[in-house]
Amino acid sequence: MSAGLLATQPHEFRSRRRRLMDSLTDGAIVIAAGHDAPRNNDVDHQYRQDSSFWYLTGFDEPDAVAVLRPGSDTPYTLFVRPYDPTFEIWVGRRAGVRGAVGQLGANAAYPLEQLDSQLPKLLAECETIHYALGSDDRVDGIISGLVKQRRRMAQRGAKSVRRIEDPTAQIDAMRQVKTDEEVALLQRAIDITAVGFESAMQTAAPGIAEYEVQAALERPFRHLGSPRNGYPSIVAGGANACVLHYVRNDETLGPDDLLLIDAGAEYGYYTADVTRTWPVSGTFTPAQRDIYDIVLESQKKAIAEVKPGVGFDDVHKVATRTLIEGLVNLGIMGGDVEQILNDAAYRDYYMHATSHWLGLDVHDCGAYRDEKGQIRLRPGMVLTVEPGLYFGAQAKKAPEAYRGIGIRIEDDVLVTGDGCRVLSEAIPKEADELEAIVKDGR
Repeated sequence: MSAGLLATQPHEFRSRRRRLMDSLTDGAIVIAAGHDAPRNNDVDHQYRQDSSFWYLTGFDEPDAVAVLRPGSDTPYTLFVRPYDPTFEIWVGRRAGVRGAVGQLGANAAYPLEQLDSQLPKLLAECETIHYALGSDDRVDGIISGLVKQRRRMAQRGAKSVRRIEDPTAQIDAMRQVKTDEEVALLQRAIDITAVGFESAMQTAAPGIAEYEVQAALERPFRHLGSPRNGYPSIVAGGANACVLHYVRNDETLGPDDLLLIDAGAEYGYYTADVTRTWPVSGTFTPAQRDIYDIVLESQKKAIAEVKPGVGFDDVHKVATRTLIEGLVNLGIMGGDVEQILNDAAYRDYYMHATSHWLGLDVHDCGAYRDEKGQIRLRPGMVLTVEPGLYFGAQAKKAPEAYRGIGIRIEDDVLVTGDGCRVLSEAIPKEADELEAIVKDGR
Protein backbone atom coordinates (compact mmCIF):
# COMPACT_ATOMS: atom_id res chain seq x y z
CA MET A 1 0.00 0.00 0.00
CA SER A 2 1.47 3.37 -0.94
CA ALA A 3 1.91 5.99 1.74
CA GLY A 4 -0.50 8.43 0.12
CA LEU A 5 -3.59 6.22 0.06
CA LEU A 6 -4.66 6.84 3.65
CA ALA A 7 -5.52 10.24 5.10
CA THR A 8 -8.22 11.74 7.28
CA GLN A 9 -10.82 13.13 4.90
CA PRO A 10 -12.37 16.63 5.21
CA HIS A 11 -15.80 15.18 6.04
CA GLU A 12 -14.29 13.53 9.12
CA PHE A 13 -13.07 16.87 10.50
CA ARG A 14 -16.46 18.47 9.73
CA SER A 15 -18.23 15.63 11.53
CA ARG A 16 -16.04 16.05 14.60
CA ARG A 17 -16.67 19.81 14.78
CA ARG A 18 -20.40 19.25 14.39
CA ARG A 19 -20.45 16.61 17.13
CA LEU A 20 -18.53 18.88 19.48
CA MET A 21 -20.86 21.81 18.80
CA ASP A 22 -23.89 19.56 19.29
CA SER A 23 -22.55 18.54 22.71
CA LEU A 24 -21.83 22.17 23.70
CA THR A 25 -24.86 23.94 22.27
CA ASP A 26 -24.49 27.25 24.10
CA GLY A 27 -21.79 29.85 23.68
CA ALA A 28 -18.63 29.47 21.61
CA ILE A 29 -15.69 27.08 21.59
CA VAL A 30 -12.16 28.48 21.30
CA ILE A 31 -9.22 26.14 20.67
CA ALA A 32 -5.60 27.14 20.13
CA ALA A 33 -2.95 25.41 18.04
CA GLY A 34 0.55 24.68 19.21
CA HIS A 35 3.61 26.89 18.74
CA ASP A 36 7.13 26.46 17.43
CA ALA A 37 9.59 25.51 20.18
CA PRO A 38 13.27 26.55 20.13
CA ARG A 39 15.74 23.67 20.08
CA ASN A 40 19.02 25.54 20.27
CA ASN A 41 20.23 28.94 19.02
CA ASP A 42 18.18 29.64 15.85
CA VAL A 43 17.02 26.04 15.33
CA ASP A 44 13.47 24.95 16.23
CA HIS A 45 12.26 21.49 17.11
CA GLN A 46 10.36 19.81 14.29
CA TYR A 47 6.80 21.10 14.57
CA ARG A 48 3.96 18.71 15.29
CA GLN A 49 0.46 20.09 15.72
CA ASP A 50 -1.41 19.84 19.02
CA SER A 51 -3.39 16.62 18.73
CA SER A 52 -6.82 17.98 19.64
CA PHE A 53 -6.43 20.97 17.32
CA TRP A 54 -5.51 18.59 14.51
CA TYR A 55 -8.42 16.30 15.42
CA LEU A 56 -10.91 19.13 14.87
CA THR A 57 -9.29 21.06 12.01
CA GLY A 58 -6.75 18.97 10.09
CA PHE A 59 -4.53 22.08 10.09
CA ASP A 60 -0.84 21.49 10.80
CA GLU A 61 0.55 25.05 11.00
CA PRO A 62 1.44 26.63 14.35
CA ASP A 63 -0.09 29.67 16.07
CA ALA A 64 -3.63 29.21 14.72
CA VAL A 65 -6.87 29.68 16.68
CA ALA A 66 -10.20 28.01 15.86
CA VAL A 67 -13.57 29.42 16.97
CA LEU A 68 -16.71 27.29 16.79
CA ARG A 69 -20.06 29.03 17.26
CA PRO A 70 -23.10 26.72 17.15
CA GLY A 71 -26.05 28.29 15.34
CA SER A 72 -24.01 31.11 13.83
CA ASP A 73 -23.95 32.03 10.13
CA THR A 74 -20.20 31.37 10.33
CA PRO A 75 -19.91 28.46 12.79
CA TYR A 76 -16.25 27.76 11.99
CA THR A 77 -13.71 30.58 11.99
CA LEU A 78 -9.92 30.26 11.79
CA PHE A 79 -7.19 32.74 12.66
CA VAL A 80 -4.00 31.83 10.79
CA ARG A 81 -0.61 33.20 9.94
CA PRO A 82 -0.95 35.18 6.70
CA TYR A 83 0.40 33.98 3.39
CA ASP A 84 3.94 35.31 3.04
CA PRO A 85 5.83 34.88 -0.27
CA THR A 86 9.16 35.79 1.37
CA PHE A 87 8.61 33.23 4.11
CA GLU A 88 7.74 30.69 1.42
CA ILE A 89 11.21 31.03 -0.13
CA TRP A 90 12.90 30.11 3.14
CA VAL A 91 10.58 27.60 4.83
CA GLY A 92 7.67 26.73 2.58
CA ARG A 93 4.07 27.62 1.91
CA ARG A 94 1.49 28.77 4.41
CA ALA A 95 -2.21 28.23 3.83
CA GLY A 96 -3.04 31.83 4.69
CA VAL A 97 -6.58 33.19 4.96
CA ARG A 98 -7.54 31.98 1.49
CA GLY A 99 -6.35 28.43 2.18
CA ALA A 100 -8.14 28.37 5.55
CA VAL A 101 -11.45 28.93 3.77
CA GLY A 102 -10.80 27.07 0.53
CA GLN A 103 -8.75 24.07 1.69
CA LEU A 104 -9.70 23.70 5.35
CA GLY A 105 -13.42 24.44 5.10
CA ALA A 106 -13.57 27.41 7.45
CA ASN A 107 -16.64 29.64 7.02
CA ALA A 108 -14.48 32.69 7.74
CA ALA A 109 -10.81 33.36 8.37
CA TYR A 110 -8.64 36.22 9.59
CA PRO A 111 -4.89 36.83 9.72
CA LEU A 112 -3.48 36.12 13.15
CA GLU A 113 -2.60 39.77 13.79
CA GLN A 114 -6.34 40.54 13.92
CA LEU A 115 -6.95 38.08 16.76
CA ASP A 116 -7.01 40.78 19.46
CA SER A 117 -9.59 42.84 17.59
CA GLN A 118 -11.76 40.15 15.98
CA LEU A 119 -11.99 37.47 18.66
CA PRO A 120 -13.90 39.72 21.11
CA LYS A 121 -16.36 40.53 18.31
CA LEU A 122 -16.94 36.84 17.58
CA LEU A 123 -17.62 36.26 21.28
CA ALA A 124 -19.73 39.39 21.79
CA GLU A 125 -23.05 37.60 22.30
CA CYS A 126 -21.67 34.63 24.21
CA GLU A 127 -22.42 34.24 27.89
CA THR A 128 -20.52 30.94 27.94
CA ILE A 129 -17.05 30.52 26.45
CA HIS A 130 -15.71 26.97 26.17
CA TYR A 131 -11.96 27.38 26.44
CA ALA A 132 -9.14 25.62 28.31
CA LEU A 133 -7.57 28.42 30.33
CA GLY A 134 -3.80 28.08 30.36
CA SER A 135 -3.57 26.51 26.91
CA ASP A 136 -2.40 29.69 25.15
CA ASP A 137 -1.05 32.85 26.79
CA ARG A 138 -2.33 35.21 24.09
CA VAL A 139 -5.85 33.80 24.03
CA ASP A 140 -5.88 33.71 27.85
CA GLY A 141 -5.18 37.45 27.86
CA ILE A 142 -7.84 38.26 25.27
CA ILE A 143 -10.54 36.30 27.08
CA SER A 144 -9.54 37.74 30.46
CA GLY A 145 -9.74 41.24 29.00
CA LEU A 146 -13.11 40.47 27.44
CA VAL A 147 -14.51 39.29 30.79
CA LYS A 148 -13.37 42.51 32.48
CA GLN A 149 -14.74 44.73 29.71
CA ARG A 150 -18.13 43.03 29.62
CA ARG A 151 -18.37 43.20 33.41
CA ARG A 152 -17.74 46.95 33.31
CA MET A 153 -20.30 47.42 30.53
CA ALA A 154 -23.01 45.21 32.06
CA GLN A 155 -24.81 48.24 33.55
CA ARG A 156 -25.22 49.59 30.01
CA GLY A 157 -26.70 46.40 28.65
CA ALA A 158 -23.65 44.35 27.66
CA LYS A 159 -23.96 40.61 28.23
CA SER A 160 -21.68 39.39 30.97
CA VAL A 161 -19.52 36.33 30.47
CA ARG A 162 -21.14 34.07 33.01
CA ARG A 163 -19.06 30.93 32.49
CA ILE A 164 -15.73 29.88 31.07
CA GLU A 165 -15.84 26.11 30.75
CA ASP A 166 -13.05 23.78 29.71
CA PRO A 167 -14.11 21.68 26.66
CA THR A 168 -11.21 19.26 27.08
CA ALA A 169 -13.30 16.49 28.66
CA GLN A 170 -15.77 16.52 25.75
CA ILE A 171 -13.00 16.47 23.16
CA ASP A 172 -11.15 13.72 25.01
CA ALA A 173 -14.31 11.59 25.16
CA MET A 174 -14.73 11.96 21.39
CA ARG A 175 -11.10 11.05 20.73
CA GLN A 176 -11.30 8.02 23.03
CA VAL A 177 -13.62 6.12 20.66
CA LYS A 178 -12.13 5.70 17.19
CA THR A 179 -14.00 5.71 13.90
CA ASP A 180 -13.24 3.18 11.16
CA GLU A 181 -11.10 5.83 9.43
CA GLU A 182 -9.04 6.35 12.57
CA VAL A 183 -8.58 2.61 13.04
CA ALA A 184 -7.36 2.34 9.44
CA LEU A 185 -4.72 5.02 10.09
CA LEU A 186 -3.66 3.30 13.30
CA GLN A 187 -3.43 -0.01 11.47
CA ARG A 188 -1.24 1.55 8.80
CA ALA A 189 1.08 3.00 11.48
CA ILE A 190 1.29 -0.44 13.10
CA ASP A 191 1.92 -2.21 9.79
CA ILE A 192 4.80 0.18 9.08
CA THR A 193 6.14 -0.48 12.57
CA ALA A 194 6.02 -4.21 11.88
CA VAL A 195 8.39 -3.80 8.93
CA GLY A 196 10.75 -1.84 11.15
CA PHE A 197 10.76 -4.59 13.78
CA GLU A 198 11.50 -7.19 11.13
CA SER A 199 14.50 -5.15 10.01
CA ALA A 200 15.69 -4.69 13.60
CA MET A 201 15.47 -8.43 14.31
CA GLN A 202 17.59 -9.15 11.24
CA THR A 203 20.17 -6.53 12.23
CA ALA A 204 20.71 -7.01 15.96
CA ALA A 205 23.74 -9.15 16.79
CA PRO A 206 26.56 -9.25 19.34
CA GLY A 207 28.92 -6.33 18.76
CA ILE A 208 26.28 -4.17 17.06
CA ALA A 209 25.47 -0.83 18.74
CA GLU A 210 21.94 -0.08 19.89
CA TYR A 211 21.85 2.97 17.62
CA GLU A 212 22.69 0.79 14.62
CA VAL A 213 19.65 -1.33 15.38
CA GLN A 214 17.64 1.86 15.82
CA ALA A 215 18.70 2.97 12.33
CA ALA A 216 17.58 -0.36 10.88
CA LEU A 217 14.29 -0.09 12.76
CA GLU A 218 13.45 3.45 11.68
CA ARG A 219 14.59 3.44 8.06
CA PRO A 220 11.45 1.52 6.96
CA PHE A 221 9.33 4.01 8.92
CA ARG A 222 10.46 6.86 6.66
CA HIS A 223 10.55 4.71 3.54
CA LEU A 224 6.92 3.65 4.03
CA GLY A 225 5.54 7.12 4.64
CA SER A 226 5.83 7.76 8.37
CA PRO A 227 7.10 11.35 8.74
CA ARG A 228 8.21 10.84 12.34
CA ASN A 229 8.05 8.47 15.28
CA GLY A 230 5.18 8.64 17.71
CA TYR A 231 7.81 8.85 20.49
CA PRO A 232 11.58 8.32 20.81
CA SER A 233 12.49 4.68 20.15
CA ILE A 234 13.67 2.61 23.10
CA VAL A 235 16.42 0.23 21.93
CA ALA A 236 17.68 -1.33 25.14
CA GLY A 237 20.16 -4.17 25.31
CA GLY A 238 20.88 -6.18 28.45
CA ALA A 239 20.26 -4.38 31.74
CA ASN A 240 19.28 -1.21 29.86
CA ALA A 241 15.89 -2.90 29.38
CA CYS A 242 15.28 -2.39 33.10
CA VAL A 243 15.21 1.39 32.49
CA LEU A 244 11.61 1.87 31.40
CA HIS A 245 12.18 4.93 29.21
CA TYR A 246 15.76 4.27 28.13
CA VAL A 247 16.52 6.36 25.03
CA ARG A 248 20.30 6.80 24.98
CA ASN A 249 20.59 3.81 22.67
CA ASP A 250 24.40 4.10 22.61
CA GLU A 251 25.75 0.86 24.05
CA THR A 252 27.00 -2.26 22.29
CA LEU A 253 24.99 -5.48 22.38
CA GLY A 254 26.60 -8.44 24.13
CA PRO A 255 26.25 -12.13 23.21
CA ASP A 256 24.11 -12.98 26.25
CA ASP A 257 21.91 -9.86 26.07
CA LEU A 258 18.22 -9.61 25.49
CA LEU A 259 17.18 -6.69 23.31
CA LEU A 260 14.03 -4.79 24.20
CA ILE A 261 12.64 -2.43 21.56
CA ASP A 262 9.66 -0.20 22.29
CA ALA A 263 8.84 1.85 19.20
CA GLY A 264 6.06 3.15 17.00
CA ALA A 265 5.80 4.86 13.64
CA GLU A 266 3.35 7.73 13.28
CA TYR A 267 1.11 7.83 10.24
CA GLY A 268 -1.57 10.41 9.49
CA TYR A 269 -0.97 11.74 13.04
CA TYR A 270 -1.82 8.34 14.59
CA THR A 271 0.90 6.34 16.32
CA ALA A 272 1.71 2.71 16.90
CA ASP A 273 3.21 1.55 20.20
CA VAL A 274 4.75 -1.92 20.16
CA THR A 275 7.35 -3.67 22.32
CA ARG A 276 9.20 -6.88 21.62
CA THR A 277 12.07 -8.52 23.50
CA TRP A 278 14.34 -11.20 22.03
CA PRO A 279 17.79 -12.78 22.56
CA VAL A 280 20.58 -11.16 20.58
CA SER A 281 22.28 -14.55 20.21
CA GLY A 282 19.15 -16.18 18.85
CA THR A 283 18.70 -18.39 21.92
CA PHE A 284 17.15 -17.54 25.28
CA THR A 285 19.12 -18.66 28.32
CA PRO A 286 17.07 -20.84 30.71
CA ALA A 287 16.56 -17.90 33.11
CA GLN A 288 15.58 -15.56 30.27
CA ARG A 289 13.12 -18.10 28.90
CA ASP A 290 11.57 -18.59 32.35
CA ILE A 291 10.79 -14.87 32.61
CA TYR A 292 9.78 -14.50 28.97
CA ASP A 293 7.20 -17.28 29.27
CA ILE A 294 5.67 -15.64 32.34
CA VAL A 295 5.37 -12.26 30.65
CA LEU A 296 3.91 -13.75 27.46
CA GLU A 297 1.32 -15.75 29.40
CA SER A 298 0.43 -12.64 31.36
CA GLN A 299 -0.06 -10.66 28.16
CA LYS A 300 -2.18 -13.33 26.50
CA LYS A 301 -4.49 -13.59 29.49
CA ALA A 302 -4.82 -9.81 29.71
CA ILE A 303 -5.67 -9.52 26.00
CA ALA A 304 -8.29 -12.26 26.41
CA GLU A 305 -9.90 -10.06 29.08
CA VAL A 306 -10.39 -7.13 26.67
CA LYS A 307 -14.05 -6.88 25.64
CA PRO A 308 -16.92 -4.39 25.95
CA GLY A 309 -18.02 -3.82 29.54
CA VAL A 310 -14.77 -4.91 31.15
CA GLY A 311 -13.20 -2.36 33.47
CA PHE A 312 -9.94 -0.76 32.36
CA ASP A 313 -8.26 -1.65 35.68
CA ASP A 314 -9.41 -5.28 35.41
CA VAL A 315 -7.08 -5.85 32.46
CA HIS A 316 -4.17 -4.75 34.64
CA LYS A 317 -5.26 -7.01 37.51
CA VAL A 318 -5.39 -10.08 35.27
CA ALA A 319 -1.91 -9.36 33.89
CA THR A 320 -0.43 -8.61 37.30
CA ARG A 321 -1.92 -11.67 38.99
CA THR A 322 -0.41 -13.89 36.28
CA LEU A 323 3.01 -12.27 36.71
CA ILE A 324 2.87 -12.83 40.46
CA GLU A 325 1.88 -16.47 40.01
CA GLY A 326 4.88 -16.95 37.75
CA LEU A 327 7.27 -15.29 40.21
CA VAL A 328 5.95 -17.42 43.06
CA ASN A 329 6.24 -20.61 41.00
CA LEU A 330 9.87 -19.78 40.23
CA GLY A 331 10.57 -19.09 43.91
CA ILE A 332 11.48 -15.46 43.21
CA MET A 333 8.62 -14.33 45.46
CA GLY A 334 6.96 -16.11 48.33
CA GLY A 335 3.53 -15.83 49.90
CA ASP A 336 -0.10 -15.72 48.89
CA VAL A 337 -0.71 -14.43 45.36
CA GLU A 338 -3.80 -12.39 46.26
CA GLN A 339 -2.08 -10.84 49.25
CA ILE A 340 0.94 -9.89 47.14
CA LEU A 341 -1.46 -8.34 44.61
CA ASN A 342 -3.43 -6.39 47.21
CA ASP A 343 -0.28 -5.15 48.94
CA ALA A 344 1.39 -4.23 45.62
CA ALA A 345 4.42 -6.15 46.91
CA TYR A 346 5.32 -7.06 43.33
CA ARG A 347 6.39 -3.54 42.39
CA ASP A 348 10.12 -4.25 42.61
CA TYR A 349 9.58 -6.40 39.51
CA TYR A 350 6.58 -4.74 37.82
CA MET A 351 6.16 -1.04 38.49
CA HIS A 352 4.05 0.29 35.61
CA ALA A 353 0.48 -0.05 34.41
CA THR A 354 -0.46 -2.73 31.89
CA SER A 355 -2.35 -0.43 29.53
CA HIS A 356 -2.91 3.10 28.28
CA TRP A 357 -5.09 4.56 25.54
CA LEU A 358 -3.57 4.85 22.07
CA GLY A 359 -4.39 7.15 19.17
CA LEU A 360 -3.17 10.59 18.13
CA ASP A 361 -0.90 10.49 21.18
CA VAL A 362 1.07 7.48 22.33
CA HIS A 363 -0.45 7.99 25.79
CA ASP A 364 -3.73 9.12 24.33
CA CYS A 365 -6.30 11.29 26.05
CA GLY A 366 -9.35 10.07 27.93
CA ALA A 367 -10.08 9.25 31.54
CA TYR A 368 -9.22 5.92 33.13
CA ARG A 369 -11.60 6.52 36.03
CA ASP A 370 -14.62 8.71 36.63
CA GLU A 371 -17.11 9.31 39.44
CA LYS A 372 -18.55 5.83 38.84
CA GLY A 373 -15.16 4.11 39.13
CA GLN A 374 -12.99 2.57 36.45
CA ILE A 375 -13.87 3.29 32.82
CA ARG A 376 -15.63 0.41 31.07
CA LEU A 377 -14.31 -0.62 27.67
CA ARG A 378 -16.44 0.22 24.64
CA PRO A 379 -16.14 -0.72 20.96
CA GLY A 380 -13.78 1.64 19.17
CA MET A 381 -11.44 2.16 22.10
CA VAL A 382 -7.78 1.27 21.47
CA LEU A 383 -5.44 0.38 24.30
CA THR A 384 -2.03 -1.15 24.72
CA VAL A 385 -1.48 -4.35 26.68
CA GLU A 386 2.13 -4.39 27.89
CA PRO A 387 3.07 -6.38 30.99
CA GLY A 388 6.74 -6.75 31.88
CA LEU A 389 9.18 -7.99 34.48
CA TYR A 390 12.38 -6.14 35.37
CA PHE A 391 15.30 -7.33 37.44
CA GLY A 392 17.28 -4.12 37.69
CA ALA A 393 18.97 -2.54 40.68
CA GLN A 394 15.66 -2.24 42.53
CA ALA A 395 15.11 -6.03 42.51
CA LYS A 396 17.51 -6.64 45.38
CA LYS A 397 15.98 -9.95 46.46
CA ALA A 398 16.06 -11.54 43.01
CA PRO A 399 18.28 -14.63 42.53
CA GLU A 400 21.53 -13.90 40.74
CA ALA A 401 20.48 -15.81 37.60
CA TYR A 402 17.77 -13.25 36.87
CA ARG A 403 19.73 -10.05 37.56
CA GLY A 404 19.79 -7.65 34.62
CA ILE A 405 16.87 -9.25 32.78
CA GLY A 406 14.20 -6.86 31.53
CA ILE A 407 11.31 -8.12 29.40
CA ARG A 408 8.21 -6.32 28.12
CA ILE A 409 5.77 -7.47 25.44
CA GLU A 410 3.32 -4.89 24.11
CA ASP A 411 0.52 -5.03 21.57
CA ASP A 412 -2.09 -2.53 20.37
CA VAL A 413 -5.63 -3.79 20.90
CA LEU A 414 -8.93 -2.55 19.45
CA VAL A 415 -12.11 -3.19 21.43
CA THR A 416 -14.71 -4.65 19.04
CA GLY A 417 -18.41 -5.35 19.38
CA ASP A 418 -17.92 -8.81 20.83
CA GLY A 419 -14.31 -8.86 22.03
CA CYS A 420 -11.10 -7.39 20.67
CA ARG A 421 -8.72 -7.41 17.74
CA VAL A 422 -4.94 -7.28 18.17
CA LEU A 423 -3.87 -4.74 15.57
CA SER A 424 -0.19 -5.66 15.97
CA GLU A 425 -0.64 -9.44 15.87
CA ALA A 426 1.56 -9.74 12.74
CA ILE A 427 4.66 -8.84 14.76
CA PRO A 428 6.10 -12.13 16.11
CA LYS A 429 6.27 -12.69 19.86
CA GLU A 430 6.31 -16.46 20.45
CA ALA A 431 9.70 -17.37 21.94
CA ASP A 432 10.49 -20.16 19.47
CA GLU A 433 9.47 -17.95 16.55
CA LEU A 434 11.72 -15.10 17.73
CA GLU A 435 14.69 -17.45 18.07
CA ALA A 436 14.13 -18.77 14.55
CA ILE A 437 13.84 -15.28 13.03
CA VAL A 438 17.07 -14.11 14.65
CA LYS A 439 18.97 -17.23 13.59
CA ASP A 440 17.59 -17.07 10.03
CA GLY A 441 18.61 -13.42 9.84
CA ARG A 442 22.23 -14.42 10.33
